Amino acid sequence: MNDYIIRATAANDQIRAFAAVTTEMVETAREHHNTSPVATAALGRLLTAGAMMGSMMKGEKDVLTLQIKAGGPLQGITVTADSQGNVKGYVGNPDVCIPANSKGKLDVAGAVGPGFLTVIKDMGLKEPYVGQIPLVSGNIAEDITAYYTVSEQIPTVCALGIVFNEDATIKAAGGYMLQLVPPVLDSSVKVIEDNLQHMESITGMLEKGLKPEELAVSALEGLGGEILDQWEAVYYCDCSRERTEQILISLGKKELQKLVDEGEETEVCCHFCNKKYRFSTAEISNLLKEQK
Repeated sequence: MNDYIIRATAANDQIRAFAAVTTEMVETAREHHNTSPVATAALGRLLTAGAMMGSMMKGEKDVLTLQIKAGGPLQGITVTADSQGNVKGYVGNPDVCIPANSKGKLDVAGAVGPGFLTVIKDMGLKEPYVGQIPLVSGNIAEDITAYYTVSEQIPTVCALGIVFNEDATIKAAGGYMLQLVPPVLDSSVKVIEDNLQHMESITGMLEKGLKPEELAVSALEGLGGEILDQWEAVYYCDCSRERTEQILISLGKKELQKLVDEGEETEVCCHFCNKKYRFSTAEISNLLKEQK
């Protein structure tokens, strides 16, 4: 198993933790979208967060969607994940290129810009759960932390990191999330705070090749942490020609007729994997006939 997520608990179930290594997932996304380094960093962080957040859902058909709509040159990010570790996503402008920030690092916050993070959980109920907060930094990890604290009232710590090779491919990617489950003893909070203060940065730990369980153990040291389970995390797009046909049908008879009248091949590109589906005029005409 290469990329995977672990779930852990500590302090007599007062603390739950998730940790993931997502190197191949982020590299697959970079290859699909041919993203610039700063776009890769932004998308990779949200993909990693989505993988961990999706794993918190219980139903096999539950779907989580993370949307960042903001005013920066990246033009937003969309990520979807299920409860089995399947994740996909895209950015509005994969070619974005801006100067480094004041620390000489990729300016993810500058690329994202001011805006909102929306979390949509479709759990098979009549209406999906929707939570939204203004972005607090645009650096993704801080925004995920703020979302849980504000929208779900769950004290959370989120750390996300991407490490690049010299050729801008992905050397390592991953992150962890810690959540406090009330009632939480002040002594447990103090241990967590001390651990975080003395821990190496997430990028530093990933660059050293630490595994998800090692990331979790570092954060939960002294709290009796226990790894409960683990499962694979993968970039997976479930688009298909059949699904694309349904999208075309949803356009309605008027739009389908317009495509037929134009007499040219129709091409539909999947946002998540950039796979292209082509339909001849005759095929569009057949879809139109099925609607009559």
